[in-house]
Amino acid sequence: MSEQTRFRACPLCEAICGLELRYVAGELSAIRGDANDPFSRGHICPKGNALIDLERDPDRLRRPLRRRGGDWEEVSWEDAIAEAGERLAAVQRAHGEDALGVYLGNPNVHHFGSIAYLPPLLRALRTRNRFSASSVDQWPHQLVNLVMYGHQWLLPIPDIDRTNYCLMLGANPVASNGSLMTAPGIEKRLKALAARGRLVVVDPRRSETAAIASEHLAIRPGGDVWFLLALLHAMLAISPPRVDAYAGRLAGLDAALQAIAAVDLADLQARCGIGPDTVQRIARAFLAAPRAVAYGRMGVSTQRHGSLCQWLIQLINLVSGNLDRVGGALPNQPIVPVTGPGTSPGSRGRWHSRVRGLPELCGELPVAALAEEIATPGPGQIRALLTSAGNPVLSTPNGRALEAALAGLDFMVSIDPYLNETTRHAQLILPPASALTQYHYDVYFNAFAVRRVARLSLPLAERAAEQRGDWEILSGLGAAHAAAAGKPWTPLPPPRELLAHWLNAGGSGIDIAALEAAPHGIDLGPLEPSLLRRLQTEDRCIQCAPPLLLEALAALRAEPVEPGGLRLIGRRHVRSNNSWMHNAPRLVKGKPRHHLLVHPADLAATGIADGARAQLRSVSGAIAVDVMASEDVGPGTVCLPHGFGHGREGVRLSRAAELEGASYNDLGDPLALDGPSGNAALNGLRVSLERLA
Repeated sequence: MSEQTRFRACPLCEAICGLELRYVAGELSAIRGDANDPFSRGHICPKGNALIDLERDPDRLRRPLRRRGGDWEEVSWEDAIAEAGERLAAVQRAHGEDALGVYLGNPNVHHFGSIAYLPPLLRALRTRNRFSASSVDQWPHQLVNLVMYGHQWLLPIPDIDRTNYCLMLGANPVASNGSLMTAPGIEKRLKALAARGRLVVVDPRRSETAAIASEHLAIRPGGDVWFLLALLHAMLAISPPRVDAYAGRLAGLDAALQAIAAVDLADLQARCGIGPDTVQRIARAFLAAPRAVAYGRMGVSTQRHGSLCQWLIQLINLVSGNLDRVGGALPNQPIVPVTGPGTSPGSRGRWHSRVRGLPELCGELPVAALAEEIATPGPGQIRALLTSAGNPVLSTPNGRALEAALAGLDFMVSIDPYLNETTRHAQLILPPASALTQYHYDVYFNAFAVRRVARLSLPLAERAAEQRGDWEILSGLGAAHAAAAGKPWTPLPPPRELLAHWLNAGGSGIDIAALEAAPHGIDLGPLEPSLLRRLQTEDRCIQCAPPLLLEALAALRAEPVEPGGLRLIGRRHVRSNNSWMHNAPRLVKGKPRHHLLVHPADLAATGIADGARAQLRSVSGAIAVDVMASEDVGPGTVCLPHGFGHGREGVRLSRAAELEGASYNDLGDPLALDGPSGNAALNGLRVSLERLA
């Protein structure tokens, strides 16, 4: 019996771990971490091992499906692509280009076939009704990068392997594997940091990352902006700004610091749950550290003041002299550039949503507006929808309202390997072939990595004749739509050829042949200061006082102290970050992870017993939850995981359907947004907990 060992990067995770895959008689039989990968060094998380489950999943679609009433039938790729192109074009002919909506899910960024081939299709469709998972995730990052540094992806990365002091807010990389801080084996890296210095985690929950930190500060949900303002006040009282390294390259720093100094922090403890003495202690330690960095991630971004928080974090790194500095925060320089000439720097407000007038950001509208744009009649109403690798019914605010809106569309086509809670409303489902059969290069996660690395993943198996890669589906849709609409269409070359072109254009000196000759990847060294020479602002200076953020800060000053009560936050687990993970046996095994965590004092106040079933209510709706007493959350904070809520009629996810758990986003308020960016404020929602009869 023939055996082969092959290598590639994991296609399922932001950590881009190297995998060693064993094939027996052409079948994938075992997976382990690639010990020779210079970046991940043998690390593998449960998602990497779950690749076997995904490859063998009997629920995974392998041929296009067409809905006929309440039934589904398999159709040929030729018929499916032609019908999709014609029906999308027909809706636009009848109702205008913006009558077509597009939603892109998070997995698109994990596949070169989506990263490279989606933009030409979107340009050809010419609709302004574009939405993605970015606006329930990292829009505050993108906005702050845009207005301060001139490009949405000019993102300073924590130099986590060389810092002595890390202040981490709203991030749980031990569970999420890093995300906008790509760092495989992050738990070991953070433990090493804590051993040589300090790791301070600011989070309403004692998360998996907080559990290994030097210190955990339990903040009140949504109070991060007040903590960060107080920290800047304290730092400036200790030391003047340490900005000599940025001489002549700062615009508006005095204006920014004056506006920040004018904020009254008399009610700090009530606003954020952390007192002035603690803030001053953190400020002294941060400034005393030889190398320090502040970092805020999803928990900071998905709240009402996410953009202000991300701006203040940049200013903390700046005034402490740790921006664009070894051991601080500095941008990566990938061999396939995502900034600079030929890339999209981003934009804000070029157009606005039809119903609420929300501004676009970087070519998209807030997904919190998607349901209303479908359900509200009038010119520009979305009547057809294209989704790719997304399940917005479970992952966007007020999912039940979106679910109802999808049922009223004239036409919907989904690029997805599953018949899930969202795609069940489509007329056509186009399932892409396994990622292991396609070329892949991590364009964005290499750009967000804590070290400069590069790795090309080659196809490990032949696709069956009836299967299509992501790039083939997207190119086919573009050609079919163009033919039906009478427009020209110029297809991109196949992935290997296109990637070779991108590498040559990047000018690193590393070509496709060099990557193919390095199956374990190439280590290009640690991060180096480069922000100042790469600034893309008009005056080539760091814009410290963007007017949009100064306006938001002025509005914040007028906000009263919010009343008590319960506030809801989300959580992640390394085995259940996303809804698609719940159909993999290796990921759903073990103890249930769907419970609502409640502090014992709050359970006692409501008269609800530990382990009981209760009703959790927000302004958008109510769900039934199983409660679990936990001192990992403080009084007034309740915590529920994202991604659950399966078992709905018409869904073919046999394993997921057996899981308990309701959808967090059935409680999401589509009106709760971070004002400057439009990102959904999923955390800090006011809720009530009631006994169920």
